[in-house]
Amino acid sequence: MTSEVALEKRNQMLRDGFCIVDDVLTPEFLQELHDESERLIAGHVEPDEMIYQGQHVNVRGEDNPYIKKLLEWQPSRDALEQLGFGDFAASGGIIILTKEAGGPPLYWHQDWMRWNDPLSCSPWPQTIFLNYYLTDTTLENGCLKVIPGTHLKRIDLHDQLVPAHEQGARFIAEDHPVMFSDHPNQVDVCAKAGSLVIADARLLHAAHKNRTDKRRTLILAWHSRPNTVPDYWDDEIPESIANRDESGNYPGSRLPGDFLKW
Repeated sequence: MTSEVALEKRNQMLRDGFCIVDDVLTPEFLQELHDESERLIAGHVEPDEMIYQGQHVNVRGEDNPYIKKLLEWQPSRDALEQLGFGDFAASGGIIILTKEAGGPPLYWHQDWMRWNDPLSCSPWPQTIFLNYYLTDTTLENGCLKVIPGTHLKRIDLHDQLVPAHEQGARFIAEDHPVMFSDHPNQVDVCAKAGSLVIADARLLHAAHKNRTDKRRTLILAWHSRPNTVPDYWDDEIPESIANRDESGNYPGSRLPGDFLKW
C-alpha cells in the first residue's frame, strides 16, 4: 500500500467507519485458514440462538497454530501500521462466523460496549474489528452492509433497534420490520477472498441473507488501542475527551447515550 492509498483508507475509516485492504492473505494461507475453519466447524454445534450469526466458533490463538499465525500475520500488522493504527492490539482470539447455505440475514447492530465513556465520541477509532473473508462475498451469499458515518452520528435507526446480541437481538423474529430492514444510506461491502475489512466497533452494520447453496465464512478478530489521542491526530480534541477522568468509573453499556450526537 502506498502512503497515498494508506492515507485515503485512514480518512475513509475516520469519515465512514470502515475500509477494505485487498490481498492481505496469501493464497496458501487462505487455503490453510479455510481448511482449518471447516475442521473446527465440523466439530461445533451451533446454538439455536446463533442462527443469525451462523457458526460462531471462538478460538484462542494460544490454542491453535493457524489462529496464532493469523493474529501475528505480518501483512495485517503492516496494514495497520500504514494506516496509523499500529497501537491497536489483538484480543488474543478470533470468532469464525458464517452465513450457512440459505442462512438468514444478520440484524442491524453496533458492537461498542462503552457508551458511558467519553471516548464514545472520539473522532478516531478506539476498537475495531478485522474481518478476514475466506470466500468472495456478494449480495447473493450474504455480504456485509454498513451505514457510513454512524460511528460518529446518531440516526433514527439507533433508537429503534433491539439491543445487540445476547441483550435481545438474537431472539427476535426473522421478519422484524426494523432489525432486518434496508436503509437508504446503506453500503454493501463486497470483498474478495483474502481481503481484510476493517471497521469501527461503533458503526451500524448487518449482513444480507445467503441465497446460495454454499457456506460463506469469515474470521473476525477484535483489536483495541490505548485510551489516548493517536499520534496521527492533529485536529481538535473533543472537550469531553480532553476533560476525561482517566480514573473515572464508566459502566459498560451497549446502548448509545448522550455521547452519540445527532
